[in-house]
Amino acid sequence: MKLQNETLNRWADEIWDKIVNKVSQTSQRIGVSFPYASVNGTYTDEDADWWTNGFWPGLLWLIYQHNGNERLKSIAAACEEKLDEPLHAFTGLHHDVGFMWTPTAIAHYKLLGNEASKRRALTAASHLAGRYNAKGKFIRAWNQEERVGWAIIDCMMNLPLLYWASEITGDPRFHHIAVEHANTTLREFIRPDGSVRHIVHFDPETGERISVISGQGYSEDSAWARGTSWAIYGFTLSYRYTKDIRYLAAAKQTAAYFLSQLQPGQAPSWDFRAPADSKAIQDSSAAACTASGLLELAKHVTEEEAVFYEQKAIEILQLLDQYYGTWDDSNEEGLIRRATANYPKKHFVEVPIIYGDYYFAEAISKLRGNELSYW
Repeated sequence: MKLQNETLNRWADEIWDKIVNKVSQTSQRIGVSFPYASVNGTYTDEDADWWTNGFWPGLLWLIYQHNGNERLKSIAAACEEKLDEPLHAFTGLHHDVGFMWTPTAIAHYKLLGNEASKRRALTAASHLAGRYNAKGKFIRAWNQEERVGWAIIDCMMNLPLLYWASEITGDPRFHHIAVEHANTTLREFIRPDGSVRHIVHFDPETGERISVISGQGYSEDSAWARGTSWAIYGFTLSYRYTKDIRYLAAAKQTAAYFLSQLQPGQAPSWDFRAPADSKAIQDSSAAACTASGLLELAKHVTEEEAVFYEQKAIEILQLLDQYYGTWDDSNEEGLIRRATANYPKKHFVEVPIIYGDYYFAEAISKLRGNELSYW
């Protein structure tokens, strides 16, 4: 979508230039590595099998799409090649292979037709399909023995890897698995008020639901903000691939809940039902992901609804730019402050996190007219 309002167009262009300038600088140090969270202004470098490792090269591909920067392209391609280690080792892989290979290998293939990238993404899709539990009709999360029956809301964002694999191969098996997982998520994760569960534990032998697990939320009955954003964006993408109206309804329902919980002038609380002593802890990454999801949602609704979702996305992005952007801080490598990875474990609380940066940049890229979706 290219904005019709010239003032908004100028703003989006200005923010994009700030993103490009910042990443052009930070990429000189970060290079071919896997940044996750910013510690004292410097991004960490994670092991090759870490779940967020697609977002840095994905951010570089977004920029390359707009300006053809060959140096950033080379870094992104080298990061993708570095991911071959966990891809072929297999044993360390998990449900988040979609997060790892969609903004890397699929992006590379869509942009440049790279056949090696296509094979990598199809290999990752096969790994993800192999995690499907036919009794419970869900894709298993993680690898620990005690988690053999666990499924999580995050996996809605991994399903586009499977939909894409069916499209590219003409083989519907991947699509079928994605649909069955989405249907299970629709039934077991989305509450009537639009809030979202993080983890559901199934009996892996019978497929029956055993319990709900709080995970990164405050409690079993709470509303983890980023989980809501995964649902908004993930169900929208499942609707785009399937045209199943139930998925569109779920995206609208979870979006309505998310937007109803926002407080003026600030990013969402890490959990919308957090107690008073932690309610002030924010997660800007949930805001960034939701903004990009709302812009996708706007493509699939009535004109009146589209205007509403676009406006809400713009409001979120302008808030992040004004109060959370690091544009004037040369000592900070991250783009957006106050993202929270895992508050219950006190892991990286209110610091820049790479997926917050990625989804913010992705949303701004959409505002500038980029219609190519890696997802």
